[in-house]
Amino acid sequence: MKLWLREENWPWNPEKYCFPTEQMLLTLFPGQRPEYPEGLSPEEDGVTITLRRGPELAQVSALVRLREKQERGVVSFPAEALDERAESVYHTVSHALKQAFYQAGTALLGHELPWGSLTGVRPVKLPTRAMAAGRTRSEAERELREVYRVSPPRAALAAECAQAALEVQRGLAGDSLALYIGIPFCPTRCAYCSFISADVKRSLSLVEPYVDALCKEIELAGNLLRERGLHISAAYMGGGTPTTLPAEQLHKVLSAVENFLPMERCAEFTVEAGRPDTITAEKLEMLKKHGIQRISINPQTMEDHVLRAMGRAHTAAEIVEAMALAKEHFGGLVNMDLIAGLPADTLEGFERTLDRVLAMDPENITVHTLALKKGSRLTEEGGELPAPETVEAMLAAASERLRAAGYAPYYLYRQKYMSGSFENVGWAKPGTVCAYNIVMMEELQTVLSLGAGGITKLVDYDNRKITRLNNPKYAKEYLESWDKISAAKRTAADFQAVLAQKSKIKCENQGKPLDFTKLD
Repeated sequence: MKLWLREENWPWNPEKYCFPTEQMLLTLFPGQRPEYPEGLSPEEDGVTITLRRGPELAQVSALVRLREKQERGVVSFPAEALDERAESVYHTVSHALKQAFYQAGTALLGHELPWGSLTGVRPVKLPTRAMAAGRTRSEAERELREVYRVSPPRAALAAECAQAALEVQRGLAGDSLALYIGIPFCPTRCAYCSFISADVKRSLSLVEPYVDALCKEIELAGNLLRERGLHISAAYMGGGTPTTLPAEQLHKVLSAVENFLPMERCAEFTVEAGRPDTITAEKLEMLKKHGIQRISINPQTMEDHVLRAMGRAHTAAEIVEAMALAKEHFGGLVNMDLIAGLPADTLEGFERTLDRVLAMDPENITVHTLALKKGSRLTEEGGELPAPETVEAMLAAASERLRAAGYAPYYLYRQKYMSGSFENVGWAKPGTVCAYNIVMMEELQTVLSLGAGGITKLVDYDNRKITRLNNPKYAKEYLESWDKISAAKRTAADFQAVLAQKSKIKCENQGKPLDFTKLD
């Protein structure tokens, strides 16, 4: 779709506002892609954004034309907000632009979106900050509904997750940070996947040198953190599928974690064991011996024909067997992931999946909405998918069944190109919240990432500033980049040490062992 930003009266260059315009375009019209023609052509389909300044009020208008129909949205705000010296000017104009575009777009579409005009992946940040500042849960919900036009069920869902985020945030100490360890190997590549992972059969020669390099990075990180008096609050090993590694290699990584990293105050350590075809009694017993409290066994669906369509090399029966193994040889908490909207799935099939997963009684269940990610086989090859209305019914069925079974939502996030513009939600039984998921998704604390594809986030929460340090994306590149990797670890350790000294975080449990498992 063609986009025109009228050039008069904009604070700064209008090109600065292309990003929020494109965000709203992709939210309202996910099949469209932005184009920027040179001339303004009122007869063509497209969006014209105009900013006008008055003596007291400024106004952003969005005129949207599509298939011989057009609608206009208008948002006003105090003209003094356009003072280019004000740090908030970009956010003020961007917000007004998106609201005006949303007004016009939904008028053309004839319906609202579940998350209203919100385009980011972390909608829970808004009610979390509102409630942290003293507003009530109902006030935070009302802001989502009235300012951002979020649907009442989604506003309530976000506020419920915000309460869980605040509980976790109260237990975070300034001298601690979260830890992510990446294992970029899987048995096969799923059709929907765009993560940095390799089919282990094709990259077998990389596994041993990768584990050696990762252990070297773990040792360096541990030395740097201990020198600066820092601690790990929560840890997560993902990928990929970490249990793709042979038991001896997985043992080697976890031994390096125990030997070098400051894990004394780490309240939870999760290891992804997502694929049942990677789970053995030997690996589960080894995880237990290393003190791992949580694993994920991720069926995504319990329908065999849907598993085949995804490119998974296992059956639903193997998921049941893996869960039985976990109960016998592991004994810790288990999360199970499901995806609503998979190719070849139906509402009835998804409901059968819910019932079979609930019968296995995992402590956590995460319900994802299918996202058509760039680089995935599903996006490149296409295929018939359930309609957005069907996906919405799947999510409603999940919410109803999970609440009835005693689960509550505790974190959520959104992604680009999600079917129906919905969300992913983590559900937990009382006392089984995964704090790492909240810390990572709500960006409450620095997350130190080790391994290929890891993104370290240096989080200055009080100043709302986040700096990202990327490890090399692929295993082979990772093996060749020690100087870059080691420099990033030093930067992260120095950042958190300074933040710990200056920390304004006031926490009842500062300096004590954290126990996230007691959070409801």
